[in-house]
Amino acid sequence: MNSISANLNIMIKAAEKASKTLIRDFGEIEKLQVSIKGPSDFVSSADIKAEKIIIEELTKAKKNYSIISEERGSKTNQDKENIWIIDPIDGTTNFLHGVPHFAISIALKSKDEIISGLIYDPIKDEMFYAEKNNGAFFNNQRIRVSKKKEISHCLFATGGKEKIEFGLTIRKSGSAALDMAYVAAGRYDGYFQNNLNLWDIAAGIIIVKEAGGLVNNINLSQNDNINIRASSEAINEKMLEKLKNF
Repeated sequence: MNSISANLNIMIKAAEKASKTLIRDFGEIEKLQVSIKGPSDFVSSADIKAEKIIIEELTKAKKNYSIISEERGSKTNQDKENIWIIDPIDGTTNFLHGVPHFAISIALKSKDEIISGLIYDPIKDEMFYAEKNNGAFFNNQRIRVSKKKEISHCLFATGGKEKIEFGLTIRKSGSAALDMAYVAAGRYDGYFQNNLNLWDIAAGIIIVKEAGGLVNNINLSQNDNINIRASSEAINEKMLEKLKNF
């Protein structure tokens, strides 16, 4: 196994611990589909429970780091330079419908750059992670972005409700974090999406970059309205050309 930092080790442990409750709660969803109360309250409680575990684990190890997270918002601690960015369930709509495609996403931002990121799909037991200048990994195997050069052979991911016709083959999986992870692993050739939140993509940014991919310039001091374009270098210009009007 490649050597990883203490911080990434903490992130992995936090994600694994939180995943246990998520897997349990996901198993309950099918029973809830018939209940009157509706599963959406249940999902937000699953979200909050997972987030609480993640924050507890991270804080135990680094009590001064600040936090930005989807459910709890921002919490500035003594250390304003180092910030955990957390999304306990990226793909809540999938989760809510019993679709096994969602992930825990945790990133560490230090002095305004993402230095480590982790995306964990608990149902498939697939973990993607990266640290600055240390490469990107999938379940301990080194990963690289796709090498395809012909855009007609490429598969792209996006999200949102708008209809997209760019002459590209496209998937909408419902999880921005996993879309980014899949670009890093070469499963998708590129990913593009507008109006995202920082916690959707923070971990994905470094994982794609460390896998040799390109990500557009993102202002990491804003938490929302982020537009992302991520792909291999081989296809980047062709993809951006197609997306001029997106």
